[in-house]
Amino acid sequence: MKVQFPDLLRPFLGKLTWRKDPSSKVIYITFDDGPVPEVTPLVLDILDKFQVKATFFCVGENVERYPEIYTDILKRGHKTGNHTFNHLKGSVVNEDVYIKNIFKAAQFIDSKLLRPPHGRISHRQKKRLQSDFEIVMWDVLSEDYDVKLPKEKVMKNITRYSRNGSIVVFHDSLKASQHVLSVLPEAITFWQIKGFEFGML
Repeated sequence: MKVQFPDLLRPFLGKLTWRKDPSSKVIYITFDDGPVPEVTPLVLDILDKFQVKATFFCVGENVERYPEIYTDILKRGHKTGNHTFNHLKGSVVNEDVYIKNIFKAAQFIDSKLLRPPHGRISHRQKKRLQSDFEIVMWDVLSEDYDVKLPKEKVMKNITRYSRNGSIVVFHDSLKASQHVLSVLPEAITFWQIKGFEFGML
């Protein structure tokens, strides 16, 4: 998976949100795959410390399992988005199964934002979903989920590729916990020094 998908190719993939206004010095921090009790509350505490708001793309079965954490995300002033009910890859499951899975998640996640897990979604799936959701991809993938990467490489992904309007992906998951909890404060500090503000999708 590319840290930053080429700008020239993005229009050919249809109506997807990759980046916000390039003229505004704003970063959009997002998280995928939560909520989970071991990581999400700690991420929320870091965001509180820096007084930064973010958007959490939640897996429906995790929200069903940990509704109090989902509620806490909203109470702390953040936004949420749909990340399917079972973290399904749209490219490897039946179209109807995928659509139903997203609407099942929507019973637990009140949001018109949708991020396809792994960025995998077919043209037909997009066409069927776009009247109900804004499909959000990313401008910068931190790769915090890759346990083989050193922390310095995760930070390099952020410092090298983030720019005005970047939608940046972190993960509030067990797999990413070691990286996200150590890198997130450094990343926010880096962006603040560079004069960025923070927005929600």
